[in-house]
Amino acid sequence: MKTSAELALAETFATARTALPGGPDVAAQRAAAFGTFADAGLPHRRVEAWRYTDLRALMREARPLAAPPDAEAKARAATAGAMLAGLGFRRLVLVNGAFVPELSDLAGLEAGLSIRSMADALTNGDALTARLGQTVPSSDAVLALNTALMGDGVVLHVAAGAVIERPVELVFVTTEATPVSMFTRSVVVVEEGASLSLIESHEGPSGVAYQVNTALELVVGAGANVERVKITAEGADAVHLATLLARIDATATFANTFFTTGGLVVRNQLLGHLAGEAIHARMNGVSLLSGKQHADTLLSVDHAAPAGESRESFRAVLDGTAQDIFQGKIAVRQAAQKTDARMLSRALLLTETAEACAKPELEIFADDVQCGHGCTTGTLDQQLKFYLMSRGIPAKEAEALLIQAFVGEVLDAIGNEGVRSALTDATQAWLLGRE
Repeated sequence: MKTSAELALAETFATARTALPGGPDVAAQRAAAFGTFADAGLPHRRVEAWRYTDLRALMREARPLAAPPDAEAKARAATAGAMLAGLGFRRLVLVNGAFVPELSDLAGLEAGLSIRSMADALTNGDALTARLGQTVPSSDAVLALNTALMGDGVVLHVAAGAVIERPVELVFVTTEATPVSMFTRSVVVVEEGASLSLIESHEGPSGVAYQVNTALELVVGAGANVERVKITAEGADAVHLATLLARIDATATFANTFFTTGGLVVRNQLLGHLAGEAIHARMNGVSLLSGKQHADTLLSVDHAAPAGESRESFRAVLDGTAQDIFQGKIAVRQAAQKTDARMLSRALLLTETAEACAKPELEIFADDVQCGHGCTTGTLDQQLKFYLMSRGIPAKEAEALLIQAFVGEVLDAIGNEGVRSALTDATQAWLLGRE
């Protein structure tokens, strides 16, 4: 039986497919992807990777596609990204799922850096769009739905050896006052020996039950250096589904950090294929959740070559009746000898009604490896709290100091000082906003 949301999505695809960007090859790819989604439907608890986030229950309605932003919507979006304002990043702004050049900083691109909208790339047959769906193959139904309905996004290319010292910020902002849906797809290719810092932020209005399905395909060439930070600060009633497909080549360095404070239902999934030897990868995350928020992080790291190193560290702070889920899997293929992979998740429960679930996995086919995982869930250490209070610090401030130290272990690993400071301030603001 199809749910009302699944039926609405089928109607949306049938109506919109001819207006979506791309030639016949892209149209065929869209049709195949929607066929995959139609066969599987919205993920539910019988799908192992989605057992904790039943979209059939959580997405009872599918919102209509957002219309292209008008002048009023663009004006409202002009102040988006305030969390990182003043840091001098190159901002690329997407409003209601559409790339807006007049709000984006496209002047004076560094040598070796090229930027264009995904809609233009699909329409004109950009060579980079041929990578769609091939970076890390996946049969995930939510990703298939994104492929079927992708409208716009960013196509970013860094040439071999280019060092892009100015960080690039992708700002995704929803301005609609009525519930809509957006399907954005981006491709970022960083060639051999190049360097890039990429920040991705998502925000929108509270009180509006809009839906976001976004995906990023990232290719990191041999010896390249890429750091990505994704900030999810959606409105309080939003559903946010995000997929990162990352292929990392030999001797490259890759770092990814998730920072989640907004959204009613948030799903971040990272599928990483460590294809070359001697890769250094760091994948971390912080979730600050309250009320009825539900956040699900799925991490899948595939070590396919020898001497790779990966570190995963995730922290969740839960207030109210919030739920946090961490599902982490490290796979080590037989050829990936000398792999060193470690994964750790920790959850801090501030109320008796908050809930944290952790599902760490190791799948190892090599015999000369060092791999491990661990998880902890608990409350604030009352002895430490008492120690701070005995030094004259009020109870709420003592709790805030302990929580900041708890998440600071992850935030301190962020390479860009401006981003690190902004997220520390955001953590403090969240703590001050607690009832």
